[in-house]
Amino acid sequence: MSEAACIEAQQRGAGGVSATADPGGVPFAELTPERLRQRRTSIKWTRFPDDVLPLYVAEMDYELAPAIKRALIERVEASDTGYLDGPGPLAAAFAGFAEDRFAWAVPEHRVHLATDVATGVVEALRVARPNGGRLALATPCYPGFFEMLEEVPFETVQLPLISADGSDFRLDLAGIAAAFATEPGIDAFILCNPHNPHGTVHSEEELAELARLAARHDVFVVSDEIHAPLTHPGTTFTPFAPLAAAAGALSVTTTSASKGWNLAGAKCSVIVAADDRADALLRGLPPETTTRASILGLHAGVAAFAESRDWLDRAIALVRANEARLHELVAERLPGVRLIRPRAGYLAWLDFTGSGLGPGPAGRILAEARVALNDGAAFGVGGAGHARINLACAPDTLERAIDRIAGILPGSGAEA
Repeated sequence: MSEAACIEAQQRGAGGVSATADPGGVPFAELTPERLRQRRTSIKWTRFPDDVLPLYVAEMDYELAPAIKRALIERVEASDTGYLDGPGPLAAAFAGFAEDRFAWAVPEHRVHLATDVATGVVEALRVARPNGGRLALATPCYPGFFEMLEEVPFETVQLPLISADGSDFRLDLAGIAAAFATEPGIDAFILCNPHNPHGTVHSEEELAELARLAARHDVFVVSDEIHAPLTHPGTTFTPFAPLAAAAGALSVTTTSASKGWNLAGAKCSVIVAADDRADALLRGLPPETTTRASILGLHAGVAAFAESRDWLDRAIALVRANEARLHELVAERLPGVRLIRPRAGYLAWLDFTGSGLGPGPAGRILAEARVALNDGAAFGVGGAGHARINLACAPDTLERAIDRIAGILPGSGAEA
């Protein structure tokens, strides 16, 4: 039995939904790209022509969890669409989820609001390092970091991930230590935890060493943990905040329900202070950081963290089955392509450097195969020749995309 089939069997044995339906039981026949394009108006479905399969932006094809739908409808029916003045029930909902899933005891008073994680990162940097300086991040990483850093006065330093075998990419702690210690040093570090695009889940030992280095060299660490709820079974996610507090490192965590429950457009995230020192800084955030967050997003987040954990587990199971099937398809259909297997999230990193498609494979795949992937070059140093693919879709959608890509690869045999 294939790995994908084994995972599907495990889903059924655990009472999960069938591989023919999404986490809420909506048949995948209702969630084809053709039908979704008629119903949805987000960037995923409007940026490209109708003949393109969109597997790029981090948005699920799945329907919203029922509890989230109810929460949004209730708020609209109550005409409850005004401004926010604090996290309210979201602080308790997030704290409960963090304790349940990560054994992280989050004091509710250390939870602050922001519109989204990008806003949380930028505003945290502004209050913690108002004069800017040099900011490091491990690459390849989420392209949005480069865009949001244009809003603050930082020089960006890219510290590439390392891999002994080309498949398991980790933080280069020796390189990070050298960058922190060598003049002019580093003032801030953005940690992507779990790492996007590789789906790497950093170990407790790696994160503890990063915390010690940050404390020793007075580096402010912003840990983006937006993909943490999507950690796959058998892998342990470690929040950075408790380790930072133990080491005496100044740190905050930015996160949201937006990736785990497909709520990017709801626009509400949290910034969590690692300790009282960081909390004092966050209390200096401009009031607009809170008031610009969406009250609808707040209540959607409460429903996600507190009431939709089973839905999340089923979503992860479906993504894992798609990832296992992608692993098989790459081996069978895509000569010269390597899949970097994720341990969290629904995004996967594909190495096309040996495929014959050149340094910009995503562009050729869009033009010739009519499949939209994320261009690896946008992810910084180490990203050229790679592409990111979205796995939160119907299995048939993924299969169709791989069929199309196989058809343009030299040596695939598809042209025969």
